[in-house]
Amino acid sequence: MAGGRETCLTLIGFILICLKMVASLKSAPEIPTIDQAYSKISNSITVEWATVPGATSYLLTAEDGDTVIETMVANSPGTVTGLKAATLYEITIRSISAAGRSQASPPKQAKTVLAAPILEVSSPSSDSILVQWEAVYMAIGFSVSIMRANGLGSIWKENTTNTSLTFTSLEAGTLYTIKAYAWNANGIPGDDSTCDQRTSPRAPANIQVSFDSGALKASFSWAPAEGAFNYTVMALSDSSELTCSTTLSSCTISSLQCGTEYLISVLASNDAGSSKSSSAVTLKTVACAPGRVMIQEDSPGHLSVTWSDVDLGDYYVAFVKSDDGLEVHCNTSLTQCNFLSECGFTYFISVFAYNKAGQSPLGDIFNYTTAPCCPSDINPVLVSSDRVEIVWSPVRGAELYETKAVDGYNVVECNDTAPACTLSALECDTNYNITVYSFSEVRGSNMSCTPQFITTAPCSPEIKNVSRDAFSMINVHWRSTNDDATYTVTAQGEKGLYQCSSVGESCTMGGLPCGSVFSVTAVAETQAGRSLPSYSVPLETAPCCPTGLTVTQITQSVINVSWTIGTVAQTHVAVLESHTGQSKCHTHLNHCLLGCITCGINYTVTLKAISATGLATDCSSQNYFSSACCPLGVKLYRLGPNGIRIYWQASRGSANYSTDLYGSKGIFTCTPRAGLSFCDVAEIPCGDVYTVMVSPVAETGLKLTFCPKKIYSVTCSGSTLGMVIYRGKRNED
Repeated sequence: MAGGRETCLTLIGFILICLKMVASLKSAPEIPTIDQAYSKISNSITVEWATVPGATSYLLTAEDGDTVIETMVANSPGTVTGLKAATLYEITIRSISAAGRSQASPPKQAKTVLAAPILEVSSPSSDSILVQWEAVYMAIGFSVSIMRANGLGSIWKENTTNTSLTFTSLEAGTLYTIKAYAWNANGIPGDDSTCDQRTSPRAPANIQVSFDSGALKASFSWAPAEGAFNYTVMALSDSSELTCSTTLSSCTISSLQCGTEYLISVLASNDAGSSKSSSAVTLKTVACAPGRVMIQEDSPGHLSVTWSDVDLGDYYVAFVKSDDGLEVHCNTSLTQCNFLSECGFTYFISVFAYNKAGQSPLGDIFNYTTAPCCPSDINPVLVSSDRVEIVWSPVRGAELYETKAVDGYNVVECNDTAPACTLSALECDTNYNITVYSFSEVRGSNMSCTPQFITTAPCSPEIKNVSRDAFSMINVHWRSTNDDATYTVTAQGEKGLYQCSSVGESCTMGGLPCGSVFSVTAVAETQAGRSLPSYSVPLETAPCCPTGLTVTQITQSVINVSWTIGTVAQTHVAVLESHTGQSKCHTHLNHCLLGCITCGINYTVTLKAISATGLATDCSSQNYFSSACCPLGVKLYRLGPNGIRIYWQASRGSANYSTDLYGSKGIFTCTPRAGLSFCDVAEIPCGDVYTVMVSPVAETGLKLTFCPKKIYSVTCSGSTLGMVIYRGKRNED
């Protein structure tokens, strides 16, 4: 049953198709007829036919047995594309209208032409172009033509059965148009292939080189090459290759190496390639800075500069510049230069190598500092027994000064940044070798400085003793260890300064004032200077004798010795001496009473001044005659109504006397002639009480008043002689 249904459906379908075909036949346009079919391009065939009335378009069909390609066109001619080259196709055409399409036309065969060769072109040289291609299907030969792209000039055409062809004798750097096609056995040409190719440029000419020695770079220039788009400059050495590229006709290469020889070549290039290298030009750069520079000071004031030889160095120049700005140089083809130098300078040294290219780059700058200068004007401003102060002018290059004083065994040093030094703790009267060395941190001490000999001042003498002789001369003795010294002893006190000198160990001075205290010192002096004073020794001179020695008779047996106290004297001893004996007193006063004096005797009075330390001065003596003895038995007698005689008994020896009567009505005096023992007073009032004193008169005329006084009453009654009544002695207050 199932099989019967399928058979029924098949039948119905067939019937519908037949009906459709009948309907088409009734409405389709006419079948077109192909006039011709031909191929001009390898992937298409063009068909020509007569127009079919009512047709709105046409369907072209190309079949090669493997593929069917259809193309809808509007009218004749029409072209079928997308075909294979060199392939035989069967071409049919159908007309199409709104009612449908016609049956296919009778077929017509047409074959596509050969494919165009695929070109590969290059310019192996500046005057040639190489054209290459792969084999083309069904091709038996090829035609290749070339001409300038600008249309100028002629066309050069070549036929070949090969797959490559070279055109020569072309113009360098010129753009050419190349056209090629293949043909088949019937001589029918295929598609052509066209491309442009430029010949490579010629190598640049007239290369110029300009070298900048300071920057180690070189600038290159050349004549422009026809058709060149770019240029490349190559600098080739044994160790490196440097290049620069440019579209211009000049170029600069930096970072060249010193001391190197370069071969310089220039390539021109365009889209075809590069030219051959130009003829190489040689470039020698400046020499490198010399190395291993050594600086030595062979001897003070002479610098030697050496260095290593360098490649491409024709000669050398060494520059030496001092830190004060002064610069000197030397030219040499050797590797050493010698320069004069001065102490205390820092020299900056650079060495350059030279050749035709110029000066080498600046290498390391070396500095060398010479030893500092030695002080030359050492001046001792103070030389004492144990110390020397020296100064000098600052010297160039010195940062520190080292001063050494050597006496053969001992060394005394002082270091200071100042140009002065005080050497202490030295030995007196000693010859020292004193050297001032200048020092710098870089170079150390200048050990070539000249020493100076300085002798310290003499040692201080030691006073051993100070003595006095009988003539009041002061003798000073000392001890000293100095050589060739002169000694000066000085006694200084409030009353002045006294000196004596000697080259020995003692001297004597006189004329020192009495009663003075002195400080005695001794000083030694040599050409080196003066010593410190010795320790002082006190000296006290004997006290001065007092002045104004006066002897006064106080009583008949007592005298008073007085004086003006002398300088420094603390006590005095007064001595009264005669053949009868001696009387003495010791007192700190300026007077002294001496008793037990015998009247009428010649005495010698002496005075001695004694200081607090016991020094005594025997002062000069003087004679003193003691007063006459007081008279004895003094009596008054009446002489007439108004006169009185005074009578006495003279003591031993001769003496002059004076008589005085003291009453209420006056004083009455009489002086007897020499040798008499009475004296008369005339016209004395009676009726009064009188004090009567008879006194010896000294040789000076001084009346002595220490004799006893007597009181008498003189009455007015009785005879003319009257009575004189003794009333007794008068008491002395």
